[in-house]
Amino acid sequence: QVQLVESGGGLVQAGGSLRLSCAASGRTFSRYAMGWFRQAPEKEREFVAAINWSGSSTYYADSVKGRFTISRDNAKNTVYLQMNSLKPEDTAVYYCAGRWGVVVTTTGGMDFWGKGTQVTVSS
Repeated sequence: QVQLVESGGGLVQAGGSLRLSCAASGRTFSRYAMGWFRQAPEKEREFVAAINWSGSSTYYADSVKGRFTISRDNAKNTVYLQMNSLKPEDTAVYYCAGRWGVVVTTTGGMDFWGKGTQVTVSS
């Protein structure tokens, strides 16, 4: 069973930055495609960013393209989400998720999830 633990969330002013981290247990982290999703109050969970097993391919939701960057360090079993130029509409609980195989951008396609970290952007 893979366990994911997110960290790095918090309160930031609009225009600011945060860096989220997701630490994974297990020795096969480098085989997983990883992703970040978010869920705002009373809204469905949505895709934010994803990265393939090697880090050579990345994918972004249109709403965050150019502002967020996903990356991974397989030696540290960690995936990151650098968030710049944050907006109030980025406020949500951010979840790390992973799956065996190719990258997918749907919540239903992920095999395991973290418990989330809260990001709040004030105007």
